Amino acid sequence: MDNKNMDKGMMRKVDKLGRVVIPIEIRNTFELEYETPMEIFVEDDRIILKKHVPNCIFCGNNSDLEEYEGKLICKECVEKIGKIEF
Repeated sequence: MDNKNMDKGMMRKVDKLGRVVIPIEIRNTFELEYETPMEIFVEDDRIILKKHVPNCIFCGNNSDLEEYEGKLICKECVEKIGKIEF
């Protein structure tokens, strides 16, 4: 599916449980597989779905991440934190 077709939009109904099915063409384009975490935002009169990309809790970087007590921190921030003197 090309972006031209996606720009035209598609309509889906909300079911009784509040769910909306994302069309297969869009799921394939954005590599949304079963249980892909999604972020949901409201902006003005729009509901925005975004594929969740893990990132550093301090700077937002999404590469070279390490987990510490359930939080993701990039190596650069780990180095900066290591230089803090108490």
